[in-house]
Amino acid sequence: MRSVLDLVGVAMSGLTSRFSRTLLIMLGPIIGVSAIVAAVGLTESAKGDLQADLAELGTNLITADAAGSFGAQNPTFPEDVIERVEALGGVQSVTGTLAVEGVITAPYDAAATYYTAFPTPVLTADANFLDVMQIELLSGRWLNARDYAVGARVAVIGIDIANEFNYRAGENRTLLLSGLEYGIIGVYDNVRLADSFNTSVLIPPLTADNDFDAGLETNTLYVRADPDRVVEVEDNLPVAINLGGSEEVNTSIPSDALEASAKADSTLQVIVASMGILALVVGGVGIANVMSISVIQRSAEIGIRRALGHGRGLIAWQFLLEAVAVGFFGGLAGVGVGVFIVVFASRIFDWTHVLDPILVIGSTEFPSHTMGLPTVYLLGMGAALITSIIAGLYPSVKAARLEPLETLRLG
Repeated sequence: MRSVLDLVGVAMSGLTSRFSRTLLIMLGPIIGVSAIVAAVGLTESAKGDLQADLAELGTNLITADAAGSFGAQNPTFPEDVIERVEALGGVQSVTGTLAVEGVITAPYDAAATYYTAFPTPVLTADANFLDVMQIELLSGRWLNARDYAVGARVAVIGIDIANEFNYRAGENRTLLLSGLEYGIIGVYDNVRLADSFNTSVLIPPLTADNDFDAGLETNTLYVRADPDRVVEVEDNLPVAINLGGSEEVNTSIPSDALEASAKADSTLQVIVASMGILALVVGGVGIANVMSISVIQRSAEIGIRRALGHGRGLIAWQFLLEAVAVGFFGGLAGVGVGVFIVVFASRIFDWTHVLDPILVIGSTEFPSHTMGLPTVYLLGMGAALITSIIAGLYPSVKAARLEPLETLRLG
C-alpha cells in the first residue's frame, strides 16, 4: 500500500463489505456508551429538576410535630403555640395544621364504604398556609375570613384528590365528610416538600371543632426560617413550643429528604454506568470473537495480499484499524443514543434535560471526583476505543501470522 489512506480504505472496505456483521459487533460499544451517557444525563436532569424545585421552594422550611408526651391519642400543641414560635429569633413565618381523626371522606354516599377502608386525610389550615408552604391555587379560592369566623362547611383539596374525585375547575361540587356536605371552593397545586397534602382535604379549624369536636389547637407546625439560621431555629423550636417543659417535639427539614434523594440518584448513576462498562467489556469479547472468525473466513484475501508482497505489519494494521473503526463509530452512535434517551425521558418526566457543556457532575464534597458532562462523552468514546483496540489485538496478530500457503488450507 502506498499510503496510510490506502490502508484506511482497505480497512473500511473490509467493514462495509460485511455491513450486517459490522452492525452486530458495534452493538456492544453502542449499548455500553449509551448506558454511560444516559446514566449521567438522566440523573443530572433529575437533580437539575430537583435543584430548580429547591431554589423555588427554599431549604428553610422546618416542620414540628407534637409527640405522644403532649398527652391524648391525637397530641396537640398549646393554643398559643404560633405566637410562641413567631417570637423566636430567625423565624420568618409560621402556619399550623391539625389532623382531624375519624373523618370519612367520600365524593358521594355510595363510595363511603371504599373510603372507609382507604381514608383521605382531613386537616385544618389557617390563613397563612399557602404563603408559608409556597403553594399555588390551580382553581377557585382559599379559605377567607368569613369561612374562619362562622365555621363554614367549605374545603380546599389537593390536586391528587381532585383528580381522584374527577373534579373539574369551577365545577359546583360537594364532598362528604362523615356524611356532612362540604362545598369544594378550591384546588391547590402539587406540594413537593410535603406530598401528603396532595391527597388531603383542608377545612377551617372552627368548622372541624363544630362538626367533629377536633378542638382549635394544632399538632403540626410549618416554620419558615432565615436561610442562614435554619439549624439554629430547628434547635430552638422545641424550647419555644413547650417553654422548656419535658414534652417532646419532633422536628425535621423536608428539603433534606429531597437532597437525600439526589444522593440516591448519584448512587444509581454509578450503578448504571458500571453496567455500561460491563456491556463494553462483553461487546469487546464479541468483537474479538467475530473478528477471529473473520480472519479464517478472509484467509484467501490475506494469502493473496501476502503473496503480492504485503508485510505482516500491514495485515495486522488493517484488522486493528477495523476494530478501531468499530469502537469509534459504535461509541459515536452510543453517545447519540444516550443523548436521545436523556432528552426523550426528560420530556416524559417533565425535567429540564441537562446536556450543558459547562455542567459539573459528581459530589461537591469531593471536587476531585467531579467531571464535566462532555468529559462523559469523551470517557465513553475512549472506553469504546480502548475496548475495541484490546479486542482487535489478537485477531490482528493472528491474521499477520498467516502464511500464504497456510491460507490455502484454511480457505
